[in-house]
Amino acid sequence: LSDAVLMLRYFELAGTVRRALSVVKKRSGNHEHTIREFRLSSAGITLGPPLKEFTGIFSGTPRFTGDQIPKTLDDADGRH
Repeated sequence: LSDAVLMLRYFELAGTVRRALSVVKKRSGNHEHTIREFRLSSAGITLGPPLKEFTGIFSGTPRFTGDQIPKTLDDADGRH
C-alpha cells in the first residue's frame, strides 16, 4: 500500500537530458494530472511548467509537438 505514486522519467530537450514527474495516484483528495520537468538540488525540488508540447514521455518515446522549444527550468534560473 502507498499514499501516493509518482512517475519519474528522463526525456531529451535541446540536446540535454531532463527529468519529468507526474502524480499517478494519491490516496485522498484531488491531484494534478500534468507532467512537469523537475530538478533536484541542495535547495530542494523545483518544478517547471507542464510539458504540454510533448507526447509519449511516460511511454518511453517522447516527441516534441510544439512550434518552438518551451520554457524550461534553465530559462527560469538563468542556466544554459
